[in-house]
Amino acid sequence: MNYTMSNYQQNHISIKAWAEDDRPREKFMLKGRHALSDAELLAIQLGSGSRNESALALAKRILASVEGSYSRLAKLTVEQLMEFKGVGEAKAINILSALEIGRRRKKDNNDDLLVIRQSKTIYEAFHILLSDIDHEEFWCMFLNKGNGVIKKEIISKGGIDATIVDIRVIMKKALLLSATGIILVHNHPSDNTKPSQSDISITKSIKEGAKLLNIYLLDHVVVGETNYYSFADEGVL
Repeated sequence: MNYTMSNYQQNHISIKAWAEDDRPREKFMLKGRHALSDAELLAIQLGSGSRNESALALAKRILASVEGSYSRLAKLTVEQLMEFKGVGEAKAINILSALEIGRRRKKDNNDDLLVIRQSKTIYEAFHILLSDIDHEEFWCMFLNKGNGVIKKEIISKGGIDATIVDIRVIMKKALLLSATGIILVHNHPSDNTKPSQSDISITKSIKEGAKLLNIYLLDHVVVGETNYYSFADEGVL
């Protein structure tokens, strides 16, 4: 018998017992991946729910806990996901692995040669790398004379609210790449992108050190989950 179940039934009966159109995998095959909701895609990664809850209901509950944001979901640890009844270690790893694949795919699309004309371009290039991690990372973009990005490279990793930067490392890499310009980028996991006094101090030191080598510091962008701060835009570089 082919029928559509009520929400209550769907929440408590195995996906295998649903009508074909209500099953995420079958819907994927019949209508294509773009027809699936976020919860249905997540349910496929889960594979199954628990005795009292379907995979789709569990997926909806997980997404509700992060206000439907995949970025926030990606910040959860395996242990945090396992706090949801019906999610074991294997399911948690499946979810985070799928999110990491998506992150890397977007990163690949951003790795073509960029020409920097505005701070928004910098933010877009780094948002996928930095917006959903729970610690600070400090990156540098090395540019040619036409402001084309030769390479972007991580300089250091830190804790929740700080990271140590060695100016000599940046200058050495810039000289090896024959860069004429550099752009600094780091993230604030708190989403408060206002630079700290330490951020301002290290920016000034790097600018002065680069100038001695005829290398120009064009900007320092602080990346948050939903916004960013540009030293150049704010006139404080």
